[in-house]
Amino acid sequence: MNIKTEEKNGYVIVRLDGEVDLQTSPEVRKALLSFVDRKRNVVVSLGEVEYIDSSGVASLVEAYQSSRKKGCKFSLADVSASAMRVLQLARLDKVFTIHATLDDAVAG
Repeated sequence: MNIKTEEKNGYVIVRLDGEVDLQTSPEVRKALLSFVDRKRNVVVSLGEVEYIDSSGVASLVEAYQSSRKKGCKFSLADVSASAMRVLQLARLDKVFTIHATLDDAVAG
């Protein structure tokens, strides 16, 4: 699993690729919360995520909840089919703001 970050239009884009599971989710959690703790608007790109388990989803939920408390924007973009299935099964596709593309996510 790799984490890459960049900034665009006032957002931090966090690109995840590979597997987000029990082994890698602590690193994802730490990265996401580091931006949220600094009150940054975050977009998480899941387009290259091949697999995400409940611990990975929990990391996303924790960052989302923390961002709401701090008044930051937090959304997902370019979500892979496998990651979307997991989000839909957990009904989190109704909770997260999900954009089709990164450009849509940082447009406004």
